[in-house]
Amino acid sequence: MTSIALEDLPNHKGKVVGQSTWKNVSQEMIQAFADATGDHQWIHVDVERAKKEAPWGAPVAHGFLTLSLIPQLNQQAMTVTGPAATINYGMNKVRLPAAVKSGSDIRSTVELVDIQDVDEKRVLATYKTVIEIKGEDKPAVVAENLAMYVKP
Repeated sequence: MTSIALEDLPNHKGKVVGQSTWKNVSQEMIQAFADATGDHQWIHVDVERAKKEAPWGAPVAHGFLTLSLIPQLNQQAMTVTGPAATINYGMNKVRLPAAVKSGSDIRSTVELVDIQDVDEKRVLATYKTVIEIKGEDKPAVVAENLAMYVKP
């Protein structure tokens, strides 16, 4: 994991600042997400049907499940030291180019796209996060996510 001091973050603009370890996306995780969100579409939760009828030959994770793993994966990839708080400030862009099949391993690569002072107490960082799927050509997610750092 990369550790970068908040005051040093501008020196990393335009660079990859970290990569997470691999995380397995299990059928149990997919089922729990379906239960939490009420999205029980068969391509996610009906294993036998998905093996026979889905274009991937297996059940797949919800796109929003994969997207929701960005904080967990990115916290493994890098940390910013020094802020009193770090706030998920949202996203500018999100694409889901490939489905994550149940049982696949994913990881994130994080690039610092921009950083700007909002005021004397807050700094807004824009990151490009790419979630790759082990053994696949296309990524599962390409997102521009925002983090607001609150200075002590």
